[in-house]
Amino acid sequence: MAKGEGADQYSNNSLLTNKPVNPDVVKLARKREQCGRLTICNKLCYAVGGAPYQITGCALGFFLQIYLLDVAQLDPFYASIILFVGRAWDAVTDPIIGFMVSRSPWTRFGRMLPWIVFSTPLAVVSYFLIWYVPVIEDGKVIWYLVFYCLFQTLQTCFHVPYSALTMFISEDQKERDSATAYRMTVEVLGTVIGTAVQGQIVGMANPPCILAPGDNVTTEGLNSSLLLGQEVNTTVISPGITLDQTKTAYMIASGAICSIYILCAVVLFFGVKEKKESPRPRSELMSFWQGIGLVMGHRPYVKLVMGFLFTSLAFMLLEGNFALFCCYTLGFRNDFQNILLVIMLAAMLTIPFWQWFLTKFGKKNAVYIGTSSVIPFMILVVCVKSNLIITYMVSFAAGVGVAAAFLLPWSMLPDVVDDFQVQNPDSKGHEAIFYSFYVFFTKFASGISLGISTLSLDFAGYITRGCTQPENVDITLKVLVSAAPIGLILIGLVLFRSYPIDEERRQGNRKLLQEQRENEADSETDSTELTNMV
Repeated sequence: MAKGEGADQYSNNSLLTNKPVNPDVVKLARKREQCGRLTICNKLCYAVGGAPYQITGCALGFFLQIYLLDVAQLDPFYASIILFVGRAWDAVTDPIIGFMVSRSPWTRFGRMLPWIVFSTPLAVVSYFLIWYVPVIEDGKVIWYLVFYCLFQTLQTCFHVPYSALTMFISEDQKERDSATAYRMTVEVLGTVIGTAVQGQIVGMANPPCILAPGDNVTTEGLNSSLLLGQEVNTTVISPGITLDQTKTAYMIASGAICSIYILCAVVLFFGVKEKKESPRPRSELMSFWQGIGLVMGHRPYVKLVMGFLFTSLAFMLLEGNFALFCCYTLGFRNDFQNILLVIMLAAMLTIPFWQWFLTKFGKKNAVYIGTSSVIPFMILVVCVKSNLIITYMVSFAAGVGVAAAFLLPWSMLPDVVDDFQVQNPDSKGHEAIFYSFYVFFTKFASGISLGISTLSLDFAGYITRGCTQPENVDITLKVLVSAAPIGLILIGLVLFRSYPIDEERRQGNRKLLQEQRENEADSETDSTELTNMV
């Protein structure tokens, strides 16, 4: 029934707007179309701006948990508090920053770009200090909590305006989709860079592990590359690298990532021109709670967010625990950073394929096939006996599904915003609120998942810097990287069935928005002619 109504809406609109074509309107429309087109350079510069979020997010997602436990040597309980509070605080700041961005005045640099520029210097400083181990033992928890929350706030000041910038680089839906594909490719490249820089530098200085009383560990049982040519005593297995050297390696990696962060922000600022909104006046400024009611009252947005909430949560759960799973369950203590790199490389290489797929077969079909494609490999990685070559093969295949998870949410959010604009033509300037609330829900859920997962490792008996872990820890890690993510993906796909914006409705919205812009152009031309007559 809804489909028929949508078709009637589009056909009736077309009938109502049949009128003599004004040559000035045609010229103005063509001019707008040409202005809306983006060069490859524009798209690349825009895409580069998404790299800092993914580089730092990937480094924190893959390595912060193991860093807090094995390098900073925090109790798993306190580590879980830091991870949960940090992510939860990050989630809370998203709608607040989004609300503030939506009320920002237009400047000669735009509305979004000033936020990005001014937040960058403070963000890199706070990020660097996350990877520094303070001398005062009693102040470690407060140190990491403060700088983790501070960085997440400043990163939000960068990422929320950047995400909303999608709606201001072009009015053409195809151009926005194309720019989003460029962005996703570079963002996945950013995860590769984050994994490579952090993983390879830190991987050369793995901290020595400690034998628990009663452990009977052989070189085969631990990872031969760790113990080769080294002396083993009754308490510590020393690979010739001190804990201080490991701490230094983490700081060098964070310094390199900070440099890349600044470079990307500079390229974005000088390479992208933010286009001013429609000449029609923006809506009246609304309160924060009115903004919540606005986005939650749009049903397609709610259904999209709920579906991707569970699928994103699944991949975040996998990301947060995969390093520990590789180190302790699979026994690849010296190879886990390379396994992570393979996943991200596979994701980067297959982004263009998923962009072609969603264009050819539709975005909803891409969601079903792309997200579910990772499930067999999640099962395989915990069922097959530990084998490094098989693990690499499974990791590459899993990266194909990760690519779809990266691309699809950000490709579909502009469709929801367009749908809202069609239904509320007089409501303008709320793009940042839609993007920030999506990020809010995913980050808050990921904070809960990371906190619970780290706490569950504590209950299972996790041993800080242990050469081996109890059997309960191995079982817990298998659940966290396989069973739990699979369940969340299935829930997300079931919820996504009710998402109402199919290809027909999406194309209909595109036509209606084009008609709205042509009407605005017509009104603008009429006003100009009237002025000339006067």
